[in-house]
Amino acid sequence: MSGNVPTARRVARAVRLGPRAAVALGLVTVIGVMAFGWPLLAAPGSGVAHSGDAPWLFAALLPLLLAVVVAAIADGGLDAKAVAMLGVLAAAGAALRPLGAGTAGIEPMFFLMVLAGRVLGPGFGFVLGAVSMFASALLTGGVGPWLPFQMLAMGWVSGGAGLLPGARSLRGTRELLVLAGYGVVAALAYGTVMNLQGWPYIGGLSTGVSYVPGDALGANLTRFLAYCLATSLGWDLPRAALTAVLSLTLGPAVLKALRRATRRAAFEPEVSFTVRETLPVPGEEEGAER
Repeated sequence: MSGNVPTARRVARAVRLGPRAAVALGLVTVIGVMAFGWPLLAAPGSGVAHSGDAPWLFAALLPLLLAVVVAAIADGGLDAKAVAMLGVLAAAGAALRPLGAGTAGIEPMFFLMVLAGRVLGPGFGFVLGAVSMFASALLTGGVGPWLPFQMLAMGWVSGGAGLLPGARSLRGTRELLVLAGYGVVAALAYGTVMNLQGWPYIGGLSTGVSYVPGDALGANLTRFLAYCLATSLGWDLPRAALTAVLSLTLGPAVLKALRRATRRAAFEPEVSFTVRETLPVPGEEEGAER
C-alpha cells in the first residue's frame, strides 16, 4: 500500500514573464514614458504636436510588441494555445469597446482587460491590452495619431493587473475588492495619460489650461491638472465607476471561466511533488529472510 502527500502547486500562467520578455517589456515601457512625457521638456517654439511623433512611435511599438511575444516564446511561456486565447480575448475586448463608444466614459472593455491580466499574468496582459486596442480601432475606425498611445496605455492597464499581489492566495470577495479598486485607479490613470497625449495640441491658445512649450515643468503640470479637471473628469469618473461595478458583479463568473480555461489548456505544466510512503506487505519480510 502507498500514500501520497500533496504539496503546494505552482500557479499556471499563459505567458510566463521570463527574463528576455521582461527586458523587452521594460524597453517598451521606457519608450512609452518618453513618448508621453517629452513635450513637457520641449524647447520654446518647437512646434510640439504628437501628430509628428506618433508614426515613429507606432513604427517602434509594433516591433517591440513582437519582441515581447518572441521573447515569451523563447522563454517557454507562450505556445499555440496561449496565442489562441490571446486572439479570443482580444476579439472580445474589441467587441466590447463599441458598446459604449466612449460615451460619457462608458467603456466596458476595461473590466475584461483587468480580469484577464490578473489571471494570465503581466506579459500576456500587456500584449492583450495593446492588441485589443489596435483591433478595436480597426473595428470602429478610430485609427489616428492617438492609437499607439492608446495601445501603450491599455497595455499598462492590463499588464499592471497581472502584478497585483495575492495571485496564488487571494480569492473571493477580497480579490474582487482589490480588482475593483485597481480598476478605478487604472481607469483614471488611463484618462490622465491620454490627456497628456492630446494636451500639446492646444498649445498656443493662450488659455489658463493651454500647454506652453518651454515653460517651467511645474507651471505646465499645474495647467495640465486644470485641463484634466475641466475637460475629462466627466469621462474618467464614469469609466472608473463602470469598471468597478462590472468587476464586482461579473468578476466571479469571468475569473472562474478564465481560470478554468487556463487550467484545462495547461499552458504551463503544473509541478507537484509527492512523498510516497510504502508500507510492508505481510509475509514479505519473512520471505525475504528465507
